[in-house]
Amino acid sequence: MRFSTFTAAAFALAVLAGCGSNISLDEPIEGPVWQLEQLGNELIEPSNDPRENAQISFDGNSGRVSGTGGCNRVSGTYQRMGSSLKLGQLGATRMACANPAVNINETQFFAALQQTASYRLQNRSRLVLLDGSGRTVATLAASVR
Repeated sequence: MRFSTFTAAAFALAVLAGCGSNISLDEPIEGPVWQLEQLGNELIEPSNDPRENAQISFDGNSGRVSGTGGCNRVSGTYQRMGSSLKLGQLGATRMACANPAVNINETQFFAALQQTASYRLQNRSRLVLLDGSGRTVATLAASVR
C-alpha cells in the first residue's frame, strides 16, 4: 500500500491528536487555595497556626489573585494563557509579623510571585511557579477551602 504525502500527513495528525487527547496545554489554576510548600529548593514547614501559612488563590471571573504571606494579605491581578502566568503589581498590607521566620518566608514568597512567568500543574494538586528561565521559584499544594 502506498501513501501519498497528504495521506501520510493526515494520518500523522490523527495519531498526534489521539495521543494528545489527555494532554491540556491550558490547565486551570483557578478554584483551589494554593498553600506554599517550597520556595525555590527550600521546603517550607507548615505552621501550627494556620494563619501563618502562605497561600494564594486565583479568581478567573475577576482576573484577581489574593492570599496571604503568613502575616500580611496580598492581592493583585493576573493573566494566564496556556502555561504562561503573569501577576500584575501586587499590593500587600504592612502589619508587623511576630514570627521572624514567617516574615522572611513572606518576603521571599511575594518576590517569587512577582518573578513568575509560567507554571505547571502536577497531578492537579501541585502548582509549580516558574521564572522566565524556567527555574522553580515556588511550589504550592491545593488545599480544601
